[in-house]
Amino acid sequence: MEKIFKLKENGTTVRTEIVAGLTTFMTMAYIIALNPNILTGYGAGGQELWNGVFLATCIASAIAMFAMAFLANKPFCLAPGMGLNAFFAVVVSSIMGIINQDYVASFQAALIIILIEGIVFIVLSVLSVREKIVEAIPLGVRLGIAPAIGLMLMNIGFGSNIYIADENFNQFFVMKDFFGALTATAARDTMGSAYPTMVLSVVTLFVGLFVIVLLAKKGVKGAVLIGMLAASVIYWAGSFAFLKTNPFASLSTANWLPPFADMAGTTLFKFNFQGFLDIGVFTIITLVITFCMIDMFDTIGTLVGTASRAGMVDKQGNMPNMKEALLADAIGTVCGACTGTSTVTTFVESASGVEAGGRTGLTALTCGILFLACIFIAPIAAIIPAAATSAALIYVGVLMLQGLKSVNFGDMDQMVPVALMLIAMPISSSIGHAIGIGLISYTVIKVFSGKAKDVSVLTYVISALFLIKFFLIV
Repeated sequence: MEKIFKLKENGTTVRTEIVAGLTTFMTMAYIIALNPNILTGYGAGGQELWNGVFLATCIASAIAMFAMAFLANKPFCLAPGMGLNAFFAVVVSSIMGIINQDYVASFQAALIIILIEGIVFIVLSVLSVREKIVEAIPLGVRLGIAPAIGLMLMNIGFGSNIYIADENFNQFFVMKDFFGALTATAARDTMGSAYPTMVLSVVTLFVGLFVIVLLAKKGVKGAVLIGMLAASVIYWAGSFAFLKTNPFASLSTANWLPPFADMAGTTLFKFNFQGFLDIGVFTIITLVITFCMIDMFDTIGTLVGTASRAGMVDKQGNMPNMKEALLADAIGTVCGACTGTSTVTTFVESASGVEAGGRTGLTALTCGILFLACIFIAPIAAIIPAAATSAALIYVGVLMLQGLKSVNFGDMDQMVPVALMLIAMPISSSIGHAIGIGLISYTVIKVFSGKAKDVSVLTYVISALFLIKFFLIV
């Protein structure tokens, strides 16, 4: 292990790395079930893809993490990206109308777009083009990426990661429907029979959060993981005592055998080339560019932001082995297309593992092994309550705000792009779009303040491409 991952050089141990990998896994395991739900939720006939997409999610994610571990030796974990998977599902639904085929055939045609995206990224990574794009991002914008990601994590934890659907399938969110109701009476009136579940979720969240904070203050290793486990126990006990439900009931009816036959018949190397050609050249090019831009800057933002928090960057904000990390991301996307899922990208939840002490590829390797194990034990991962995950995300988000101390708020060239990113990232839930807004604002300020020469040619190009993306490409 020492020879492969250089643990002593990175100031870590095998135990710390394994705990970090487990911590990251627990914060992002939701994607294992959520991704197939999203990718098969549109159009008639999509449900027959569920098993194939489920296995593709586990396998492609694991391969990408193994590549990250052995090529880049970084603790970043990968899986099909949220946002990108929803966009992919919408694209599949649109392709159905274009080629006049069912959802499965349209899905198989759309996978070719992801394959092309991955191949393009492999070429760009090998030629160090993506690395040059990272270097072209102004230092001020780079400094703002980590705090902006922190706010997005907090927004996920408080806003969208905990919800309860009542018997009428209404969704309730912590900040909007619990705290937003101002009084317990108003909250109960709004939520009806779902109110007790919401209360339990809120209690679980804050118990987990404060356990993590208190353990971290005492320097306890694995504070995030212990806090999540403590929060889970609270939720399970509350389910038995107050909700009169069994949180483990799903285990008794769970299917523990991997559905490889379903995958072979629906998603594994199932490319619909004729349907792909029927989409039309202009639409294909537009979709490839859109996926490439969103994925590229989501990945760059996650790597730069998380690496900054972990102290893995130099004074110029550059991360060693960035090329290899980007290559691992591209390999994951190609594997995702071949097995049957949307774009695989670096997950922002990797920050939880980094905060738990992960500093090398052993963290990514551990998480990847756990993703493969979920082919057999997915039902166990499914019983971890969302509230426990939220506690970890909020804690890490708070810590990432510390990056703001490096921003020169007396310099408008830095302050304005960072401020816009801070609000754009949690609202849009897109790291890439927020970086685009930051770059555009930086370029505009420099040009109209007579400092156009301070902006690199590549920054001009990237800003122009984002303008095109925002206003001309759907």
